[in-house]
Formats: sequence, structure tokens, C-alpha cells
Amino acid sequence: MLSNLLRTLAQRLPATTASAHCDGPCGVYDPASARIYAEAVLSMTKKILALELPAAGDAAAMVAYENTLSRYIAIKEEQAQKTKEDLLILWTDYFKPVHLEQCPDLHETFWNAAKLCSACKVEVSLQHAEELMAAVEKIHGMFWATKGRDVTFYKAS
Repeated sequence: MLSNLLRTLAQRLPATTASAHCDGPCGVYDPASARIYAEAVLSMTKKILALELPAAGDAAAMVAYENTLSRYIAIKEEQAQKTKEDLLILWTDYFKPVHLEQCPDLHETFWNAAKLCSACKVEVSLQHAEELMAAVEKIHGMFWATKGRDVTFYKAS
């Protein structure tokens, strides 16, 4: 009986068809947050590589070193994951098939950037962290090109 009532109601009051390119059609996208996260990955990578091992036998200095190292690693991995999440949201929610005409290497660029995020989590590589920043800058350019705008890519450091 309830299903008959709902069917009748749907026939008499049809819903308007809506379409959106994502789960929540807010229309607010910007690769800036991915840039900030990627920049933190680069910063933490540089800090990790610059850490100096304390003298043998200095237990207090070793504890401080290990504490600092573990914090830098945790931050680097967290920021790399956030970079990946932001890039995947842009890739899957903002970009549409029409953008492939304007950016034919869109899928490869995003795929490689996501792989770089993973590489930055797995290892301490200045080269990969710098490549991630370059990929995010390229995505920044692609994104703003689809909006017909030339927005300068700024870095905090």
C-alpha cells in the first residue's frame, strides 16, 4: 500500500532532474591546499635530511634526535596523504571529460602525482618531494586554464 502511494505521489509530483560533477555541487575547488600539503612534504624531507646524528653515548641527545626524527616523519607522511586526497578530489570531482581536450595529459599527470605522494610517504627522497611540488604546480596550471584564468603559483617558502 505504501509503495502504491509513493508511486502515485511520484507520478503527480515529479522531481526535477539535477546533475553535478561531484557529491556536493558546491563548485568550490582550488589546488592551493594540495600545494600547501606538498610544500610541507618538501619541508619535512629537507629537515629529515638535515638532522645530525648525535655523538655516540649521548643518550639524552639520541632521545631528542629520535623524537624529532619521528615527528618529522609523521608530519611528512600525513601531509603526503593529504596531498594525495586533495589531488584525487580534484581529479575525480572537478575535472570532466571536456577538460581532456584542453589537458590531454590530465590523467597521466594526476596518476603520476598520486604515485609521487605514495613515494614521499614510503621514503625520504628530496628528488621525489621536489617532483611532487612540480606535479602540483602543473596541476595548478591545468586547473586554472580550465577556468580561463592565469593564476600565479606561489610557494610559502
